[in-house]
Amino acid sequence: MNWAFFGASTIAGQYLAGAVRATGGCEVRWVVSGSAERAASFATTHGIAHSGTDLSAALADPAVSAVYISSTNERHYAQAMSAIAAGKHVLCEKPLATGVSDAQNMVRAAERAGVVFATNHHLRSAGSLRAIRQLVASGKVGKVLSVRIFHAVELPVHLRGWRLDNPASGGGVIADLTVHNADTARFLLGEDPVSVVAHMDSTGLGQGVEDSAMSVWAMPSGAMVFSHESFTHPYAASGVEVHGTQGSILARGVLSQEPAGEIDLITAQGTARVDYDQSALYENVVRNFCAAVAGTALPAATGQDGVKSLQIACAVRDAARSGQRQTVNYGESL
Repeated sequence: MNWAFFGASTIAGQYLAGAVRATGGCEVRWVVSGSAERAASFATTHGIAHSGTDLSAALADPAVSAVYISSTNERHYAQAMSAIAAGKHVLCEKPLATGVSDAQNMVRAAERAGVVFATNHHLRSAGSLRAIRQLVASGKVGKVLSVRIFHAVELPVHLRGWRLDNPASGGGVIADLTVHNADTARFLLGEDPVSVVAHMDSTGLGQGVEDSAMSVWAMPSGAMVFSHESFTHPYAASGVEVHGTQGSILARGVLSQEPAGEIDLITAQGTARVDYDQSALYENVVRNFCAAVAGTALPAATGQDGVKSLQIACAVRDAARSGQRQTVNYGESL
């Protein structure tokens, strides 16, 4: 499978280019960026044959069958719709779009075109989160009472820019990290939040966008989820806690782009360290995506998963802005 990358992003360079090549029979054939110089530099660094600023040239290449989109958030919709219209399969970074209706339209268009459309919620491809999900599903902690997802860290310097000062591009910690936490909660618990309360603020880095947020989500099962995300916490660790009637799961350092972190299961029998698969997250994403194209599996995170994480994040932002509880509106089923 030959890929075109739309966006010469840090994540594309650090993770996706290698993940594609680690998957048998896959290669990155094109990179397209808003800057010809950036695209050419990216192509040279990663040994990509074609580069430029013209999406149509990459989409017209019959050797390209899949597109990975990691441009700024406001560009996802137009780029995805162009790729779908050209009959290409699409793996799109989260959030899928800056608005829910655009995200829904992307999923519908892909279904009509008969192409695979997936969201790069890479965390659910981590062996650590899959291990936690299995512990919950197998009843190791009994009935889940609460979940705490703490994703408050310091945004690395090389990722600063539009995330901190450009609301039109989809900047802000809610678009960047709350969507991750939303997908994490959905993946671990197998259910969707019903309503949310929230607060957000700019605490040092955000210019015109929020850089910190906290929210509490009510789940259909009665469980409560606390979600904390920030760009301004240099000494904090990320992680997940799941607390149930028969035990607790404490996971530290697992909300990472690397297969990292530790998981402890605490029950009446004591504390046990949990082993998990430590294969590369993005290689798992690409492997699942290719299997979906072959018709033998689903993507790790579907387009519908991406729509729902965006709907939850939008409800969190609305709750923070209004100071009132928001019911999460999932709209029509896709």
